[in-house]
Amino acid sequence: MLKAKLSSLLFAVLASMSLAVAAAETKTQPVPVVNTAEVAPVGKINLNTADVATLQRELLGVGAVKAQAIVAYRDEHGDFASVDELLEVKGIGAATLEKNRDKLSIN
Repeated sequence: MLKAKLSSLLFAVLASMSLAVAAAETKTQPVPVVNTAEVAPVGKINLNTADVATLQRELLGVGAVKAQAIVAYRDEHGDFASVDELLEVKGIGAATLEKNRDKLSIN
């Protein structure tokens, strides 16, 4: 009789555990995949108004030092007349400019 009660109890515990696991699995939903083609593009970065943090965050190959150099150049020489003038900033080369050209404006 004791064996039957223990077997029944063990069965009940295992059955409830399997139901709990099954319930937990059904509650878990997959993370949706975002198609980057559907994400709205960010507006262009204005070289004449962007701060160091924005330049560093938004431009490829531009870290804190280069972003600070861009702002320092702008402070010393005035507003950029063209995006190509960015080449005058120490540390900014043609490759960096080309990687970011579509993101930049002077307006």
